[in-house]
Amino acid sequence: MKKLIITLSLLVLLVHSQAQDQKVYSTTSVEYLFSWSDASNNGQDLNGPVRFAPVFNFQNAVNKDFSEKAGLFLGLSLSNVGFIYDEDEFTRKKVRSYNLGIPVGIKIGDMNGTYFYGGYAVEFPLNYKEKTFINEEKTKFSTWFSERTPIQQYVMAGIQFPYGLNIKYRYYFTDFYKQGYTDSSGQPYANFSGNAMVISLGLTLFRGTEFVYE
Repeated sequence: MKKLIITLSLLVLLVHSQAQDQKVYSTTSVEYLFSWSDASNNGQDLNGPVRFAPVFNFQNAVNKDFSEKAGLFLGLSLSNVGFIYDEDEFTRKKVRSYNLGIPVGIKIGDMNGTYFYGGYAVEFPLNYKEKTFINEEKTKFSTWFSERTPIQQYVMAGIQFPYGLNIKYRYYFTDFYKQGYTDSSGQPYANFSGNAMVISLGLTLFRGTEFVYE
């Protein structure tokens, strides 16, 4: 994983150093996330509604366009990722983690209009929060740099439209929880499996220092 990030980072820098006449610029975006999971515990499916996370999802990326039809990007992001699941008919849990991410990818299409992109990202968990509803009575807690959640990885695919609108799908192929995590109750996630999936609606606000909608 680390080798992949380093390799892609060096690739972007190498291309930039060898092709100074080609375009390099930054983009700044916000996103609204709709997420869910294929969670199960002891082989039992844990159903739940889609979770909406409208706040504190940002990304800044350095873009390198080889031409008007293709390019690369390397970014830094902050994401509010989680899902909702029902343990039984009386108990619902809402879990999330704020993650600091490094996305990398390729772009194909009109670099000044509509283009498709795909890539990979690694995310480092910062803050974990859990809400439990039992017969509609709520308890909650949050903790920084929790050992519950591992470093996350996902693949993505999306479409960037003119004037900043963006639609993206992410699939996290890392389990949301560490199955070997141990607390005073034992190993609560030993038989838990859950991979987050996210559809995001994004707005690219700035391209370089210019407002996209100007």
